[in-house]
Amino acid sequence: MGILEGKKILVTGVLTEASIAFTVARLAQEQGAEIVLSSFGRMLPITTKIAERLPKPAAVIELDATNAEDLAALESRIKEHLPHLDGIVHAIAFAPQTALGGNFLETEWEDVSTAVHVSAYSLKSITMAAKGLLTKGSSVVGLTFDATVSWPVYDWMGVAKAAFESTSRYLARYLGKDGIRVNLISAGPLRTTAAKGIPGFSTMEDLWVDRAPLGWDLTDTEAASRGIIALLSDWFPATTGELIHVDGGLHSTGA
Repeated sequence: MGILEGKKILVTGVLTEASIAFTVARLAQEQGAEIVLSSFGRMLPITTKIAERLPKPAAVIELDATNAEDLAALESRIKEHLPHLDGIVHAIAFAPQTALGGNFLETEWEDVSTAVHVSAYSLKSITMAAKGLLTKGSSVVGLTFDATVSWPVYDWMGVAKAAFESTSRYLARYLGKDGIRVNLISAGPLRTTAAKGIPGFSTMEDLWVDRAPLGWDLTDTEAASRGIIALLSDWFPATTGELIHVDGGLHSTGA
């Protein structure tokens, strides 16, 4: 038996096999979970095609985390495939190009608000939209990139991630009475589709490879994904509002 045997999980953010979310979905199935994936718009057929590469079939439902109609329909769409949820994996983030790559001082509020809406507020939106299906003891796990410092080129996505991390703590506070845990994994840089869209992201990649005490493989999504699987399991029954680093240890080093 796997550590997720019998659990029902919603996994967002699967775009390619290089996605952390794809590795999470694969590991979840290997550990005994039934999963449903979400995608939206022109990404929907891409996610559906990628889902065929998982060990077992997985349904793909429509979910634009900024769309009120999609959020209102989320429970019913999930229930077409799963009777309830034991976990949610939040692996979505987006910022317009004008909010990245050194444009911090010039970025307009419209683009900043898009980054915050998709990358931070969506954690609350998706969790609350699916709350009626979440069982006692369920786990919500999100992905972040350490927002305690400023990173070159990350700009307003860094601000959005700071809001994301705070949102997770408040969700943990308010949902604890329902037995719902909310935690984050802070991964080091990985060459995912999202990372490739950040101008100058290679500067952070070089930093990790050179300085992480345990070393860091820019193409290996397994380590971060295993952290997510562990938090989805029952092995952290009294842990919530936590941020766990899976970054080769770089967060612990000085300049």
